[in-house]
Amino acid sequence: MNARPPATPRPRGLYLLTPDDNDTGRLRARVAGVLPLATWLQYRNKTADAALRHRQVQALLPLCRGAGVPLLVNDDWRLAAELHADGAHLGEDDGALAGARAALRPDAILGASCYDDASLADAAVAAGASYVAFGSFFPSSTKPLARRADPALLGAAARLGVPRVAIGGITPDNARTLVEAGADLVAVISGVFDADDPVAAARAYRACFDLPA
Repeated sequence: MNARPPATPRPRGLYLLTPDDNDTGRLRARVAGVLPLATWLQYRNKTADAALRHRQVQALLPLCRGAGVPLLVNDDWRLAAELHADGAHLGEDDGALAGARAALRPDAILGASCYDDASLADAAVAAGASYVAFGSFFPSSTKPLARRADPALLGAAARLGVPRVAIGGITPDNARTLVEAGADLVAVISGVFDADDPVAAARAYRACFDLPA
């Protein structure tokens, strides 16, 4: 069994995921406007090649350091380790969590997608995950075919002792339901970046946690 990093205050709030934007300068500007309202930022770009992902993580790291917001890398813990990002998030096809935990620095944040399956969350924490993510809870434009999860999973996962992330079709109108069910963070892409006013949208998500805007 791989031990998790030492406990830190439980994070709460908006877990912001980047949109698929291959213009690095534009991506950086879009993130900069809302970053102060995020608890964590995850770099995610499903259309970028390895070189572009490398450049974009490099571009986002100084922003995150300046804002005091941890930067996690989706799918690729090796890139996270190479560029000294704050952690990584892995899905079921992104490699072994135990290997990632062993390779990342001891205080790195390591997340795992658990979809609609509590047993995956049990296995993830045993392998060293710092947090578990469940969803999709609502229809999602990002992953329209994603498995649907029951909000009761969030409450049941409290026994694991790690933060619980909710993802999938989350809006400011439905996020509070998931917070009340046990979500420590809500993960959002389009709800912020496709909004007419991304800053107002990010503030609305924070309000679901009764956090100051």
